[in-house]
Amino acid sequence: MTKPRKQNIFNTITGGIRMGLFWMMVVIQIPIIAILPRRASVAYMRVFMWFLKIISGVKIRVHGKLVKNRPLLVVSNHISLFEIAMFPVCFGGSLVAKNDVAKWPIVGWVGKKFGVVYITRDPSSAKSALDSMGKTLSKVKYPLFVFPEGTTTNGAYVKPFKSTLFSIVENTNITVQPVVVNYRYRNGDVISPEDMANHFAYFSNAKMDMGPLAERERSAFGQLYHVMMLGGMMIEITVLPPPPLAGKNRKEMAATLGNMVSEKYMELKDKHATK
Repeated sequence: MTKPRKQNIFNTITGGIRMGLFWMMVVIQIPIIAILPRRASVAYMRVFMWFLKIISGVKIRVHGKLVKNRPLLVVSNHISLFEIAMFPVCFGGSLVAKNDVAKWPIVGWVGKKFGVVYITRDPSSAKSALDSMGKTLSKVKYPLFVFPEGTTTNGAYVKPFKSTLFSIVENTNITVQPVVVNYRYRNGDVISPEDMANHFAYFSNAKMDMGPLAERERSAFGQLYHVMMLGGMMIEITVLPPPPLAGKNRKEMAATLGNMVSEKYMELKDKHATK
């Protein structure tokens, strides 16, 4: 089985060069993003994230296709920030993110330009945030991606999906399609649970219910640099068919979709990436 690179001066310098190129790419593209109208900015996110993919050394392998139905809400498990970048590269569209991200310098502004819908966890504001998400879905012609676990994990399992966001799907014509994300080494080999937690996942140890805990935790940009230092990875994306959800309430929808993603993830996570 492949082992992650050991951190040494060469890999540290290589990671630093990649990170420098990433920020150079951001600085160069910010004026482009600033002058683009919103609809064009959403499409341009695919280009922006493609540069991140190349610089970070990430390979992507996709199995299956999204349906052509619109409005389309795509739900997925969530291991780290790389899903946020790679979904637009593979499928176009935009994302749903927690409101905290909107406050990040540069990142929050770029996300808004890219059509990211920010939702709050504050119960007093949750309804208006979900209404905004539903209105966005009804207007756009592209898929909107969301992570119903509500947080990232250590890659050992999939957390139960939170049901609140599925209230916008009840009694509507919104199609919901599940997607499963697995991380591999670049050659397709399986990443051990310990290496996944310590090197590739990005999460809060306090929120993990099973599997190994990371020896240290990193910031989002610290995690980006660490993966660059490791030489990248492979992200395998498996698209599942939309299940019939008519007549189900939001809790039943969350359970149905969460079980589909969890079962497929556990089936695939210990297998070498397939062609």
